[in-house]
Amino acid sequence: MSVLPKSPRVLSLANQKGGVGKTTTAINLGTALAAIGERVLVIDLDPQGNASTGLGIDRSQREISTYEVLYGDATLKEAIHETAVPRLWVAPSTMDLLGLELEIADTKDRAFRLRNAIADYVADNERRDFSYILVDCPPSLNLLTINALSASHSILVPLQCEFFALEGLSQLLGTVEQVKHALNAELTIHGIVLTMYDSRNNLSAQVVADVRETMGEAVYETVIPRNVRVSEAPSYGKPVLLYDLKCPGSQAYLRLASEIIQRERKIRKAAA
Repeated sequence: MSVLPKSPRVLSLANQKGGVGKTTTAINLGTALAAIGERVLVIDLDPQGNASTGLGIDRSQREISTYEVLYGDATLKEAIHETAVPRLWVAPSTMDLLGLELEIADTKDRAFRLRNAIADYVADNERRDFSYILVDCPPSLNLLTINALSASHSILVPLQCEFFALEGLSQLLGTVEQVKHALNAELTIHGIVLTMYDSRNNLSAQVVADVRETMGEAVYETVIPRNVRVSEAPSYGKPVLLYDLKCPGSQAYLRLASEIIQRERKIRKAAA
């Protein structure tokens, strides 16, 4: 088992509930971080491959994917593609990931395949030094998600502004604690980002208030609004910041990126 590299910072975007804006946040947060000068790699661990599609990587281009990386047939470097966004790269996924859990179930390092791949990449590729790696997890707490959490410094949790927003969060936080004790002592909660906020809906405002009361400072100040331009952008294979920079969704992701960098500074200062 390898150790977590100090740089790049690895953040997993995880929530076992689907439809909460996890992949949308991975795509657009990565783009926003790149837009303000960071060098970012998005690792797609969701078999649906929506983060790969949303960053413009056609399925025909995914000859080497995160499946081959985790199975051990390829290195992370071989899987990485450039995107249309300067300073943003992606390691795409395919449906082959659906069978990975059974294929590596009997291997001793099954929970550390991603960590080892990242460590090998960092050791061999100092010239392309990513400052952030964002891992888009599947909407379940399976071995792929465990690999992501084992490889990450922190977890970022997208939470939809809906009635059952907090349902399942305790299960996810419990899994994080289990991974922290058994596999990755460095793992922390980076923050919770509230998504799909509708200012016309009283329920959205109530959900924001409830989540902030329950989770306190863990919740980012930035709230991602429900925005049709954000929903349209993936069908064009673009992050919303390329599709419509001035829309409310794009501006919210830029604010979230700034907030994450501010938190990172506090984390580094506390660790110094």
